[in-house]
Amino acid sequence: MPARPHEILLVTPVWNDSARLAGFGMELATALADSPLAIHWIIADDGSASHDHAPLRELRDAFGKIFPRVHLHLAGRHHGKGAVVREAWALRPDAAWLAFVDADGSVTPGEMLRLIHAAVDLEMSVLGIRKRTATTEFVESPWRGIFHRGFLLAAHVILDLQCEDPQCGAKVLHGGHYRSIADGLFENGLAFDSELLCALKRDGSKWSEIPVNWIEKPGGKVRPLCDAWGMFKALLRIRKRRK
Repeated sequence: MPARPHEILLVTPVWNDSARLAGFGMELATALADSPLAIHWIIADDGSASHDHAPLRELRDAFGKIFPRVHLHLAGRHHGKGAVVREAWALRPDAAWLAFVDADGSVTPGEMLRLIHAAVDLEMSVLGIRKRTATTEFVESPWRGIFHRGFLLAAHVILDLQCEDPQCGAKVLHGGHYRSIADGLFENGLAFDSELLCALKRDGSKWSEIPVNWIEKPGGKVRPLCDAWGMFKALLRIRKRRK
């Protein structure tokens, strides 16, 4: 798949998630069809069960009737969100911008396009951050809120990561800046965002943090109590590799 000049590659990672993708994906396809930007959309499946492949292909075909530049990528096996996002980004190695947005719809298509436009206008990477402001709404469950704040504190202490919200599932990266650090990324799970930002910072790249509307949706894959220890260990691994 040859890349188009100034192309923006947008990836939506999914894992056994065709049901939630159905609603969000149709909204995203409609928003992308109305956008003047040269966006190519990849639905990146992270090794879902085989019975989920047919629904994903049907959704891809349905989305394609609205927005033709949509492609379904099926990973060979389940490795984690970070792994499948990197795998999908590598499919178009000359893309000017690399982005991803979660399939749960917590960040709406309109908000994601706002981030993409901001990145192109500012000519720098842009991170969506979950933050209540005069113009943005942020709604999360109490358990997820505890997990969110705890991980943010751990990332600050362990990695000295100066970012208001490294885990928000909406990011737009400068393609060249990402490719300069891609070979040094190893985290396949949910901590891949933190490793990515640490590597960009170490490489001298800067980014802009923009508050977005974020409303937690049911059926998410994040399990605060189960995932906390694994993500804490991942931060320690990232620090060890940095040294």
